[in-house]
Amino acid sequence: MWASLGWFALGLLLLALGGDSIVKGASGLARRLGASPFIAGLVLVAIGTSLPELAVNLHAVWRGDASLALGNAVGSNIVNIGLTLGAAALAAPLLVRWRALSPLLGCLLAGTVVVALLGLDGMLSRVEGIGLMLAFAAVLAFALTHSRNESPELKAEIEAYTATRTDWGLNLVRLLIAAALLYYGARFVVDGALGLGPALGMSPLLLGLLPVAIGTALPEVAAAIAAARRGQGDMVVGHVIGASLFNLLVVVGGMAAIRPVSVPESFVRLEWPAAFVFALMLVPMLRGDLRLGRREGGVLLAAFVGWALLEWWVIRH
Repeated sequence: MWASLGWFALGLLLLALGGDSIVKGASGLARRLGASPFIAGLVLVAIGTSLPELAVNLHAVWRGDASLALGNAVGSNIVNIGLTLGAAALAAPLLVRWRALSPLLGCLLAGTVVVALLGLDGMLSRVEGIGLMLAFAAVLAFALTHSRNESPELKAEIEAYTATRTDWGLNLVRLLIAAALLYYGARFVVDGALGLGPALGMSPLLLGLLPVAIGTALPEVAAAIAAARRGQGDMVVGHVIGASLFNLLVVVGGMAAIRPVSVPESFVRLEWPAAFVFALMLVPMLRGDLRLGRREGGVLLAAFVGWALLEWWVIRH
């Protein structure tokens, strides 16, 4: 058990380092190739923080452990909203000026319902997976189009996210290092988690939902708290909604496109509804004053703890 825990922890560290390196490398190359700093930043906000989860899930699917990957993808969305956003808002109130986030939240809610309906027959097919990935491309195009009219202050904040050196050699090295870190990090996390499963009495599906989803989110939680204290509420909420859409449409869709994914009946009854409820909780919070205060952060954190305890109770019964 202790060896598995050690590999799991090492894998999480490598994923965190790999995620940071790939964002910097991609940012630098995009700027070097003449991409708009605003557009590059917007794309990276949407997908950058989900790349470690994608690496873990691809490795799990490649190993034939699709249930762990499915649990991680959906569990990550609950962790993103309940833990990451809750902890950030509790650390400092989040002021949200990014007007495109409201329709993107609507897309997240609609996408969660659609994926749950697709899973009612117990399977996500390749065609359905490809459809989900195309839906993400459409959502990203919508975000790029509608975010051009945002305030200059918000554009400057997003552009600052891509600020890095643009040397060809440096950024190619960054990407190579990131690829190695993400590969070995994903391998160690999956192997370590599956080794911990018997000791914890957890199935691969629940391993993905709880320890893997929470562990891979910890660097993002720390970054979100730091950004909240700097007054970057738009980036925190943008990361959470963008990453959740990426997990739902690209990670889950990509898994199904590679190989049809079996969806347990219990998953349709509990985990999908939970993911929908967590996203739905943001609707009243982001309407009106577009501000997430400490009270809202506390509510999200309490809901997350309640969900985790419920999942643990289900495991034991």
